[in-house]
Amino acid sequence: MVQRAYRYRVTPTPEQETLLRRTLGCVRLVFNKALVARREAWEERQESINYGQTSALLTTWKQQEGLEFLNEVSCVPLQQTLRHLQTAFGNFFAKRAKYPRFKKKRSGGSAEFTRSAFRWKDGQVWLAKCIQPLNIIWSRMLPDGCTPTTITVRLDAAGRWFVSLLVEDSTIQPLPVANKQIGLDAGITSLITTSNGEKVANPKHFERLGHKLRRVQKALSRCQKGSSNREKARGKVAKVQSQITNARKDFLHQLTTQLVRENQTIAVEDLAVRNMVKNRKLARSISDAAWGELVRQLEYKCQWYGRMLVKIDRWFPSSKRCGNCGQVVDKLPLSIREWTCPHCGMHHDRDVNAAQNILAAGLAVVDGNVDEVCGANIRPDRHKYIRQLRRPEGACISKTRKGKKQKLKS
Repeated sequence: MVQRAYRYRVTPTPEQETLLRRTLGCVRLVFNKALVARREAWEERQESINYGQTSALLTTWKQQEGLEFLNEVSCVPLQQTLRHLQTAFGNFFAKRAKYPRFKKKRSGGSAEFTRSAFRWKDGQVWLAKCIQPLNIIWSRMLPDGCTPTTITVRLDAAGRWFVSLLVEDSTIQPLPVANKQIGLDAGITSLITTSNGEKVANPKHFERLGHKLRRVQKALSRCQKGSSNREKARGKVAKVQSQITNARKDFLHQLTTQLVRENQTIAVEDLAVRNMVKNRKLARSISDAAWGELVRQLEYKCQWYGRMLVKIDRWFPSSKRCGNCGQVVDKLPLSIREWTCPHCGMHHDRDVNAAQNILAAGLAVVDGNVDEVCGANIRPDRHKYIRQLRRPEGACISKTRKGKKQKLKS
């Protein structure tokens, strides 16, 4: 049984929108107050506060003068936002994320409702304290027999309402076994290059809609701060940004679904995108390519459909290694797209050779033979390359920069 979220547009009534906006405001307030309480407790008393203590603080806040409006909305989203804060601190201490930041009104917001805070009947949803069901635009129906376990209502920066229904989906079954394996080399000019020699062009969604985004951003900069016209202009900017995001995700979903359906084993590099975007000249192109989202989609789709995804360590010299003899050249700048091996004389396309080496390394990891890759020893000339390969079940922990705390506004 696989947990899957189905996302739909929602057009709430004026009464529902008023209640939902009030709920989002209370969720944002509780999250920010709990973050301040946890930070002050640590800075002043070196005391660590957990979810249970912040839940007790929430009860106290509801009784304070001036915060009685917290009782006018469902208590479930308020408790859920405290759980999310606890998860955020857990990710921070595990060095998987930066220090939690305050929620802002202009970013929209979300509220999560568990089973005790909504009612599901005949394909309709009644949220807590709502008299009428939500008007959901059913772009696709839920699988038969699936009942939502969690419902998340979200307001994006462009002012659009969405609802996500989390269900236990039994319709997802492993695909028939395929006889193909493929290695993928990520790039900028070509989004991916396969070990078969195929290159998928990078659609460059940001560049395609960049002129439109620039126009609305210039209009936003001319508006007076705090005016209603500036708020309208900000919505137009958010709408264009959402168009870029949606186009990028749609393309990646189609690409990753095709790769998973056609191949049994997929080998990719474990790229440190967070470090690569520090290059000021390539940061925009790398972010627009969305390599991290590409690998993320491949991970859960391979898990759903019974495929194997092998991650090759980021230090494996896939581009500089000759796929014929295994010789590793000393330097290979990005400007060189084709090169000839000085040892065997084999001419290589840089990206195709890298994809073939990634596939060979991935198959070596699967077979358990990590000493032989591409017909040559993985350490030619007795050179030691640390952490070149990684097994699928192994965890490769890399050091990341600690997140910085957000300063409190006086």
